[in-house]
Amino acid sequence: MPSTQRSGIENPTPRTIEGPLYVAGAPASEGFARLDDGRDTNGHTLIMHGTVYDAGGKPLPGATVEVWHCDTRGFYSHFDPTGLQAPFNMRRTIIADAKGCYKFQSIVPHGYGVPPGSPTEQLLSALGRHGQRPAHIHFFISADGHRKLTTQINIDGDPLVNDDFAYATRDGLVPAITERTTDEASIKANNLTGPFAEIEFDIHLTALVNGVDNQVNEQRQRAAA
Repeated sequence: MPSTQRSGIENPTPRTIEGPLYVAGAPASEGFARLDDGRDTNGHTLIMHGTVYDAGGKPLPGATVEVWHCDTRGFYSHFDPTGLQAPFNMRRTIIADAKGCYKFQSIVPHGYGVPPGSPTEQLLSALGRHGQRPAHIHFFISADGHRKLTTQINIDGDPLVNDDFAYATRDGLVPAITERTTDEASIKANNLTGPFAEIEFDIHLTALVNGVDNQVNEQRQRAAA
């Protein structure tokens, strides 16, 4: 039985892996953020939005939504071997607005794999496995009185959604993606000039366990900007 069930904890929004490429200190804004800098010309515009709810199911103003993802080449800023991305490109911190809502504009990320020829790829090949991941977007969500949520959503329709070498796919973390190609009202409402993809994803946090966030790992070492 999973430890959350033994503890009597239900996670309405599933948890999954963090991955190694988080960087603290991303620029913060309230309600809305533009993640990408517009220089990835292969990118398809994405609008993603939703509401953060507290443990009682009520909207949670002031919740912190940290979001990060890769570009269309599969590279993350701060880890881009080509040096083309500016610091914190496709990384932001969004403070949920008075209604508990968050929203961001970016581009639809692509999937990626372990470096070709790397020891990791060699090991996976020896095990008869591939090293590819489906397109995904990472999140940390936190608020006073609640357990920090580490999760990521996969992009619906990616052929590797159910074949992720990192085993990070979870039911409930593949929200529908809607293509707004001729919806002029939606295009104008988002201050865009052309088609875009839209994802709506609500987030539900859970209460502390005996006043403690049992998800916090103080020994976890993360990259610094």
